[in-house]
Amino acid sequence: MQFDEVILGRRSIRGFTPDPVPRELIEEVLALAMRAPSSMNTQPWNFHVITGEPLDRIRAGNTERNLAGVPHSREFRTGAERFTGVHRDRQVGVAKQLFAAMGIARDDTEMRQDWVLRGFRQFDAPVGVIVTYDRILDGSDDTPFDCGAVSTALVNAAWSRGLGAVINSQGIMQSPVVREHAGIPDDQVIMKSIALGWPDETFPANAVVSERKSVEEAARFVGFAE
Repeated sequence: MQFDEVILGRRSIRGFTPDPVPRELIEEVLALAMRAPSSMNTQPWNFHVITGEPLDRIRAGNTERNLAGVPHSREFRTGAERFTGVHRDRQVGVAKQLFAAMGIARDDTEMRQDWVLRGFRQFDAPVGVIVTYDRILDGSDDTPFDCGAVSTALVNAAWSRGLGAVINSQGIMQSPVVREHAGIPDDQVIMKSIALGWPDETFPANAVVSERKSVEEAARFVGFAE
């Protein structure tokens, strides 16, 4: 694919086929992703790539604990329990798009609950990539910035190879479960999860293209001639 095709064509994929993803292809995607910019070349990121029974155990434990009301223990916080203003509007907007595609009515509590559970299960993807960073760098603003950059590069690299992905936090809300079954050492901070696999073209939500604000809304140009 050309660069523009990847950037403009990529979508967050939330429905996957059960087909396995070859390790060699994942390694290729990671190698591409790690060309992402990194502050002073610190490269704080690490990837824990999980499939099979360990991933199933993470799904089960994350779901069971969340349903039991165990408070979430995400290690990288959003900074706000609830978004407000325009940020909340955008959050609600994409939810409406997804629910419309899936035929989930506003008062259909059963289907809404099923949608939540899919997130807890990392969307039933055949591969889960847990992005962590070195704890010695905890507190640095540059470190999560770098991890965001490499995560963006990862999902774009995956798309260029025919794979789908969605960056998420739902699948790692119970960090003790993730640490146990992924074997993540204490010197790592769990930041994000990326569900990865072959897109299921029959899954309606996969066709959703989230809206983006315009360049005019996002950018200020200073010193340019009119």
